[in-house]
Amino acid sequence: QVQVAESGGGLVQAGGSLTLTCAASGNFHQVNSMAWYRQAPGKQREFVANIGGGGTTTYSDSVKGRFTLARVGAANTVVLQMNNLTPEDTARYTCNLVEATASGVFRPHWGEGTLVTVSS
Repeated sequence: QVQVAESGGGLVQAGGSLTLTCAASGNFHQVNSMAWYRQAPGKQREFVANIGGGGTTTYSDSVKGRFTLARVGAANTVVLQMNNLTPEDTARYTCNLVEATASGVFRPHWGEGTLVTVSS
């Protein structure tokens, strides 16, 4: 089994910063990519940022320039540094790991999420 665990959410004032961490553990063959998604109340889940196996990152337009995604230490741990937060960033942030299995199949694994609340 694969476990994906997020941490670092909380309450912050507008203009502030938070750092989210995602760490995966368990039995998986190889990490293909890791990503963050978020879902605000009453809205659909949306993509936030992704980091591929080679370290290439992509961001949604809504967070580009404010959020930074990076690997730290082991290949299965990433941090999302969020700066200049606004109330529109309030959401549950969920980490996704895409495993490249030995058979060549890509398998997604999801965490439970961590809540980020930005007050105005």
